[in-house]
Amino acid sequence: MPDTRIIPYTEAHREAVLDLAIAAWTPVFAGMRAEVPVFVYDAFYPDGWQRRQREDVGALLDQGEARFWLLMKDRDVIGFVGLQLHPQDQMGEIGIIAILPRFQGKGLGKRLILFAEARIREAGMSMSMIETVGDSGHAPARAAYESSGYISWPVARYFKKLE
Repeated sequence: MPDTRIIPYTEAHREAVLDLAIAAWTPVFAGMRAEVPVFVYDAFYPDGWQRRQREDVGALLDQGEARFWLLMKDRDVIGFVGLQLHPQDQMGEIGIIAILPRFQGKGLGKRLILFAEARIREAGMSMSMIETVGDSGHAPARAAYESSGYISWPVARYFKKLE
């Protein structure tokens, strides 16, 4: 979209970012709820996923070492990307990325990925990493990452309910 720009995050945009996180992940969590074991979902989200998401994204915004940028259309935040650097691994991590649902499918996620990769490269890192989970709610994210050239390294995470 030619009428968009990427700017650094400022505290003035905090509520818009938190609201965007809820809007962007509503369809993701709808699919995930049916696929994750109930005891795991309930442990992660005892007060609801929306509250946990706002807390987690808010904590990321508060981290000094995180780098966070906003995708703007006019005065509205329509997307964001956050990254962290791991110099010991020569790696930059795209730790969070989101686009408002009505703007998805227009290449804006890929634009944010390319933007983050450029910042990672400028910081002297030799690789970029992005992570997601394997449920159907995250399938669009996996497709976007793969179309951007990312190669999957499957990780198995196991949970057991303790009685």
